[in-house]
Amino acid sequence: MASYAERARAIHASLPVVDGHNDLPWALRMKAGSDLNQADPRRELDGYHTDFPRMKAGGVGAQFWSVYVPAWTPDPFKTTMEQVELVKAMTALSPDTTEMATSAEHAREITGSGRMAGLMGSEGGHAIEDSLDNLEALAEAGVRYMTLTHGSTISWADSATDEAHHGGLTAFGKNVVATMNKLGMLVDISHVSADTMRDAIRASTRPVIASHSSAYAVTNHPRNVPDDVLGMVGDTGGVVMVTFVPAFVVQEGADVSMKMFEEQRQLRSQFGPDEEAEFQEAARQLMLSKNPPSGDVSAVVDHIEHIASLIGVEHVGIGGDYDGVPHLPIGLEDVSAYPHITEELLRRGWDETDIRLVLGENALRVLAASDR
Repeated sequence: MASYAERARAIHASLPVVDGHNDLPWALRMKAGSDLNQADPRRELDGYHTDFPRMKAGGVGAQFWSVYVPAWTPDPFKTTMEQVELVKAMTALSPDTTEMATSAEHAREITGSGRMAGLMGSEGGHAIEDSLDNLEALAEAGVRYMTLTHGSTISWADSATDEAHHGGLTAFGKNVVATMNKLGMLVDISHVSADTMRDAIRASTRPVIASHSSAYAVTNHPRNVPDDVLGMVGDTGGVVMVTFVPAFVVQEGADVSMKMFEEQRQLRSQFGPDEEAEFQEAARQLMLSKNPPSGDVSAVVDHIEHIASLIGVEHVGIGGDYDGVPHLPIGLEDVSAYPHITEELLRRGWDETDIRLVLGENALRVLAASDR
């Protein structure tokens, strides 16, 4: 009889993984100045979690690339559009390996050809600079979701990791959600406060996603999704894509992270707007100095199982956040490691049909519901 590892590899050989969030584009900007000659994802990239060969090894079928820019960026919309062009450029490097997808159906066609489908998500509503015209421009450029906030509360939505100013979404924020529905953009409730999550789900006429969040009941961190919100996501057909970020996976990591918010804000004040790479490295060193626990594959699967048991296996996905964090759970160190999730699910008695739902079918279903 085949081992769990062998069965997991067999499942991943057909490229089932759809990951909701990967920060390679921002890592390329910070570490290589967006120079794809210096950091070519067609080869294994030392010092990164992600490259095309390791994605293939991990069975990645479709990847939502984050076109993140920090909230304090002087020109966030312009910089976000630069990140959009970077994603398209790195995809164009290897047409035999990957192609940008325009819809869920197109993504299936690409994965059916044995290649990886590229998708994009904008991380943080600050990117649109309070302009619905900018939101439409992102959609026209191919951005398929927008996370309503990042780490900072903005003029129309409260963040999970900043002071709440609005009690959720403002009237303009609800208009943003309605406009995203019309534009075929998924509403992403990762990073937002619980009240913003509730407002966004109520305001949306289409299923929402959490592109990289885990379960609050398992790990008490404001970046995770409370059970009542999980119920709302399930009731409206959405999907919560469990992340691998240690601070959101194990309670000890969450406790360390919560104590660091003010330290990180003070640290950011020491750097100018053109010193983002220096700040990122200082923040990474600060986190590592705390020696937070990493957790492991089993801890991540605990979140998957909690969400599945509460609202159904049809509403769980994966959003690793590779290249967006300084360290990762044991067994999930880079994008080649997704089969370890499958192996653990098999060990816990999951059948292949349900595993495939979690690995990607759920995410593609919700994307299809948002296709124009």
